[in-house]
Amino acid sequence: MFGIIRPCRNRLSKQLREAWLAHLCGLCHALRDEHGQLARVVTNYDGLVISVLVEAQSERASRRTAGPCPLRAMMPAKISIGSGAQLAAAVSLVLASAKIRDHAEDGDGAFANARFAGVGRRVATRWARQGASTGDSIGFDTTVLTEAVLRQGDLERGIGVGDSPLLATEPTETATAAAFSHTAVLADRPGNADALAEAGRLFGRVAHLLDAVEDLAADRASGAWNPLLATGTSFEEARRLCDDAVLGVRLALKEVDFTDQRLAHALLVHELEAAVDRVFAQHADPTAPQAPDLPRRNWFVGCGIASFLFCTGQMCCRKEYNDPWDRKKKEGFCRRDNCCNECCGDCCGECGCRACEGGLNCGCRACCRSCDCDCSC
Repeated sequence: MFGIIRPCRNRLSKQLREAWLAHLCGLCHALRDEHGQLARVVTNYDGLVISVLVEAQSERASRRTAGPCPLRAMMPAKISIGSGAQLAAAVSLVLASAKIRDHAEDGDGAFANARFAGVGRRVATRWARQGASTGDSIGFDTTVLTEAVLRQGDLERGIGVGDSPLLATEPTETATAAAFSHTAVLADRPGNADALAEAGRLFGRVAHLLDAVEDLAADRASGAWNPLLATGTSFEEARRLCDDAVLGVRLALKEVDFTDQRLAHALLVHELEAAVDRVFAQHADPTAPQAPDLPRRNWFVGCGIASFLFCTGQMCCRKEYNDPWDRKKKEGFCRRDNCCNECCGDCCGECGCRACEGGLNCGCRACCRSCDCDCSC
């Protein structure tokens, strides 16, 4: 799991934010309770999606009250428990162990030191064993994950310019498909397994490609292997592949029989779309021609223009505005990270939300948050 799902609090209703936090804390506690404090460091945003999917197919949510935590401002909270949190923990441990082992073998960063590399290998071995143990307790064979990781290196060595980058994403797709599919088993909804496997496969594709985009500049500079560099895939083609996969996830989820799909839909449809937008916006195509620098305004003139832009709301609400000092294109604050999601403009008017019916829908999710409607679009 790569940590690409980072929901903005402005895109989730209060109820969905609390549910999301319950799954995040539930994953953290499952790791601690079964494998010790050190295991909690593998808690990740993408892993909790597995717990969300189990609950979304179940008849009722399983919760318990957890004590104060520094990351919750020392406040207690209801957290998710049960097989969903255990599956998320097993997957997170096994994939984290593979990542650490890979870094240790390559001598990356601190692992260039032989002593640290040895510690890394021991931790990786321990986490792989613990993840397998938790997986066995809920009927999930983590071998499919470890085999996928081991297959990655052999695949990369055989990929060259002109090949599809999807050859490199196959192991990740296989691993995430298996994890997503098993959520149907845990929720006793076997009919959902195939559709969830497809959603998981495409989710893994997006995660792998976005990871490649984020690492592209650094890998180009260091000479490290990158699927986009190795295959000569353009930024435009990588974006097309991501957009197609996001659409595929949306369509696959429509085939799943959910009990309550709201949080799963928000994370795997809207937040996945936001992740693609964010990564491609933050990491410009290194091969694209750069625009010439414009003369920079002096400090006083820039401050005056900045005050005007702020007071007139252009810095906040406009999709684009020119920086007061260097004149470069910037995105409005409330538009960053796709915080003003356009979903409401498409479907929220059908949910009975008074804000929508009253003509207050401005294209932002504020109207949906007031009624907690399910955008299902």
